[in-house]
Amino acid sequence: MGTYTVGVTVPRETEYDKFLSLKRDKHLTLSDYTNVWKVIIYLLLSHRIGEMENKTPLYDKFIKFKNLQNAINEYYKNAFSPEIIQAMEFVDKSAISAEVIAKNVKGSAGKEETVSYSESHFQTNLFYIQKHFEDALKEIKLKENYLLFIDGIDIRPSFVPYNDYLECVKGLANAIWSVNNDFFPTIRDSNRLRVVLLIRPDIFDSLALQNQNSKVRDNCVLLDWRTTYPNYRASSIFKLVDNLLGCQQEKKPEKIGDAWDHYMPWARNSTEDTNRGLDSSFVSFLRFSLHRPRDIITMLKIMRENFLQESHLETDVFSQSDFDSAPFRSKFSDYLLGEIKDHLSFYYSPADYEIFLKFFEFLYGKNSFTYGEFKNAYNEYINYLTGEQISRPQFFESAGVFLQFLYELNVICCIQETIDNPPPFYFWCFRERTLSNISPKIKENEKYMIHYGISKALNTGKRFKKR
Repeated sequence: MGTYTVGVTVPRETEYDKFLSLKRDKHLTLSDYTNVWKVIIYLLLSHRIGEMENKTPLYDKFIKFKNLQNAINEYYKNAFSPEIIQAMEFVDKSAISAEVIAKNVKGSAGKEETVSYSESHFQTNLFYIQKHFEDALKEIKLKENYLLFIDGIDIRPSFVPYNDYLECVKGLANAIWSVNNDFFPTIRDSNRLRVVLLIRPDIFDSLALQNQNSKVRDNCVLLDWRTTYPNYRASSIFKLVDNLLGCQQEKKPEKIGDAWDHYMPWARNSTEDTNRGLDSSFVSFLRFSLHRPRDIITMLKIMRENFLQESHLETDVFSQSDFDSAPFRSKFSDYLLGEIKDHLSFYYSPADYEIFLKFFEFLYGKNSFTYGEFKNAYNEYINYLTGEQISRPQFFESAGVFLQFLYELNVICCIQETIDNPPPFYFWCFRERTLSNISPKIKENEKYMIHYGISKALNTGKRFKKR
């Protein structure tokens, strides 16, 4: 048995625009959103199954599924593309879609169904379409496994109101939950079909689904690339990056770490623990990242770009000075700031993002600060916003709320001193997050530090005089 990825489907602005039109014209509720997403999911899966299974000897025996495929082909004139926008057209024109299905689905006597459909009965048409998809999928005996990945929901188009966007995403999450747990198990060989939603933990938490904890435990995989500095060599993230570097070499490295050691043959003194001695170059990369593969890969790309611009033709390895250079630090810091901007775009407007950025001017360059210093900066900034008559976003509701906000963004960590066992502990949100603790809470009245990687973009690290 093989496994086929139906596709990594990414909703685009046009799809959300269509959902808004559907909501306005069809008066959709949350349950309607869920049913719309179910039909879209069934259509994308059925199209791929038809492509892969139509050559098997038993395919002609699956009459319901063949008739449904004929209806899809007739509707799209054999030109269906597995994209959400095309699947949404099938939903939007539900009366036409239902009529085409009725025309192609024959009863036991070989007669066409004689049912009329109306655009004014959208929910009825949708239920009819959904039922025929489910009947067809129940009939077919699958030879292969099929996975449908849905990604890209964490970027909200600026024209889509937050509440409408959240309602759409919540409908998607409910639809995936329903088909995976209520419908697919009723199919023979039900393990053959699965829909996977790729979603940020904070967005999942904001959906406020029923029985959310059990859903996380039983149906979610939290991608966890975390490691410790002393044990990084055995980590998945190091093996992945090392393998990427090794694949580019003519001679395959003999063991794990050979490729990294070749390109990054340097070490430096530990900044957190003076007793640890020298840290490998990979630890420096980890320290500037959020322990995500794309962070490390982005650093490598930036270093390579800078390396080629400076024409280091005499060597094929990177030095510590390449990592410490101002161009590298500046470009990578801008990358991390861009990640935060994308993160905030789900909840807030571009104007709110600019208000968020300006706060750091009131730290006057401090890279680390006490709780008291943070509150002073917060109060000074609130006075500024009030004086300028600028409405403050929800994340500026109080000093405690904003502190938690910065923690969840991984802009800051919490530092706790120990009594008899130095060095201190550094609490980062991405390191504390688990399946049972999706939104870790920051501790107040401690010391805090801005993330190494982003400090340059926020103009912290050099102290400035107060105005």
